[in-house]
Amino acid sequence: MFRSTITTLAAAAILAGSTIAATAADYTLRATANSNENDEDYDGLVVFKNFVEAASNGAIEVEYFIGTQLCSKGAECLQGVADGSIDIYISTSGGASGIFPYVQVLDLPYLMSSDRIAEAVLQGDFTRKMREMALADSDNSIRLMTIGNTGGWRNFANTKKRVQSPADMEGLKIRTVVADLPQELVKALGASPTPIPWPELFTSFQTGVVEGSKNGITDIMSMKFPDAGLQYVTLDGHAYMGALWWMNNAKFMEMPDELKQVVVDGFYALQQATFASPKRKSIAAYEAFVEGGGDLYVPTPEEKAAFKAAAAPVYDWFQKNIDGGDVIFAALTDAVAAVEAEMAEANAMDLK
Repeated sequence: MFRSTITTLAAAAILAGSTIAATAADYTLRATANSNENDEDYDGLVVFKNFVEAASNGAIEVEYFIGTQLCSKGAECLQGVADGSIDIYISTSGGASGIFPYVQVLDLPYLMSSDRIAEAVLQGDFTRKMREMALADSDNSIRLMTIGNTGGWRNFANTKKRVQSPADMEGLKIRTVVADLPQELVKALGASPTPIPWPELFTSFQTGVVEGSKNGITDIMSMKFPDAGLQYVTLDGHAYMGALWWMNNAKFMEMPDELKQVVVDGFYALQQATFASPKRKSIAAYEAFVEGGGDLYVPTPEEKAAFKAAAAPVYDWFQKNIDGGDVIFAALTDAVAAVEAEMAEANAMDLK
């Protein structure tokens, strides 16, 4: 009897599997992230796939490719999105700046002061404005779906000394990417910008080619930079590490509205996952940094104000030198001001 029951259940399972396999999805979305399975991007894609496939009742299938199987660099990957060989791609602002230079607004320092403010801003009209600009500039081929997070906040770290003020940055050789904005920021703070490819950074710390960087703590620890001499981190939180999730617009627009809504809701779930992931991962990373002898410094409000004042010329530079810079800068600063006012009002009520 027992064996008969097992046989019956097994046959039923095989039949069910055959039925599922025979029912092909109406839409298949090929998504890629040039990262690894320890990254927030991967967490987001797992959540997105699970949500979209379930909520669409199998009408949408999501295939994700982690690493460089489909493409390896921002411009190449975004071209894949534009021509439809890739449906979904996540980039940093630096990775997309060659095509959409104004996305570097996310790298402007000290404009958003907390996770709460950044997360509220990125869920509102600011992201819609950036979507509108990107669609116009890509001939309606590349659609910005959402902005999440990848790595928390950028902070200044170095091999030489504790940094408590802009004066302490004087003369430090700080690694940047090959882009104008981060180099302008480093120069404004009195340091020397030194573009170095990411894979070469560990050795560059060891040899003194560079003496500092602007990274999140999870990147610092995952790359074992303290072993190369990086022992000082200043939690100035100068930039929220935004993750821009792009989609082929034709693929999105060909879906019926009910499935478009599933995709939009899926990107909301993805965004929330990437907001949460760095908060958890950074706890262990900070603990490991300090346990290894690292110096972790939290600037006072007055010290953060001094950093922001020193960096202010970068705002003017961005608006004057970046195509669309004035428009997107206004969109971001207006959104931040609105969120700050709303939160001040909410806090006043909550503290009664």
